[in-house]
Amino acid sequence: MALKDAILAEYDHEMAATRKLLERIPDDKLAWRPHDKSRTLGALGLHIASLPNWGELILERFSVDLAAAPPTSGEPESKTTILARFDETRARTRKLLEKTDAELAAMWSLKREGQEIFSLPKSAAFRTFVLSHIVHHRGQLSVYLRLNDIPVPALYGPSADEG
Repeated sequence: MALKDAILAEYDHEMAATRKLLERIPDDKLAWRPHDKSRTLGALGLHIASLPNWGELILERFSVDLAAAPPTSGEPESKTTILARFDETRARTRKLLEKTDAELAAMWSLKREGQEIFSLPKSAAFRTFVLSHIVHHRGQLSVYLRLNDIPVPALYGPSADEG
């Protein structure tokens, strides 16, 4: 199996699971947060919906400086806003994954004010900054939902709410 095919399969699987979770966000709880230092439920959902944007920063460049990274997403108006952002970023990034294995194996660097923090092959950077990052925040979102008595969907297997 080609590297591209493996990444596409993983991407499609994780994006479907992510959308399933984002669909559970209630409009009347967008401002809820579990702690003063935490994002609101809506801001967390919008952040997750925006994370595929990192695909362009990785797949179309050879380095990114954190000083020029996209800003934090802010507060959404509604769940519809979150889902629209996710659908748009997911689809755009999916198209960008149409790369050769050689392009996906090319090195990519993360920098801060010109200083290299680390370098990884683009495929590994994509998995880290897009896929793993989304999975991390999906875990947070599932806890937010649970704390608000909103059923958590089955993602990798049954949840306490769905078999």
